[in-house]
Amino acid sequence: MVIDKAGFLITQAGDCDAFDATTLAALAAGSFAATQGMAGVINEPNFNSVYQQGENFSLLVQNIEEDTLLMVVFASHVSVGAVKYFLNSTTPKVALQFNSARQRDPDATLDLSRMNMEDSSEFFRKVAAG
Repeated sequence: MVIDKAGFLITQAGDCDAFDATTLAALAAGSFAATQGMAGVINEPNFNSVYQQGENFSLLVQNIEEDTLLMVVFASHVSVGAVKYFLNSTTPKVALQFNSARQRDPDATLDLSRMNMEDSSEFFRKVAAG
């Protein structure tokens, strides 16, 4: 799942039917924000990920760039090291896409609180080349 740091779900892939992805995104963003707060308390400039290990599932939330996070929910028998390996190669590519979008219109902002969460197709439509 790609989520913004305010907790809004931007996109998701995979089998997400077993849980409420919108709520999970909001909680994960809050957990990441709390972790950043803890980093500040111990004078750590940045913790870039949060890992939660469970009996059945685990999740890893990784900072993509200034506004977004990438969250992976995976079976607990899967090694977190394997997930981090692929996440560490994926996040720079996703960050590059967000930075590319910002360069197209540097004055535009992304305010997902104004988006219709029931139908986001208009918001994420492909813009015709001008």
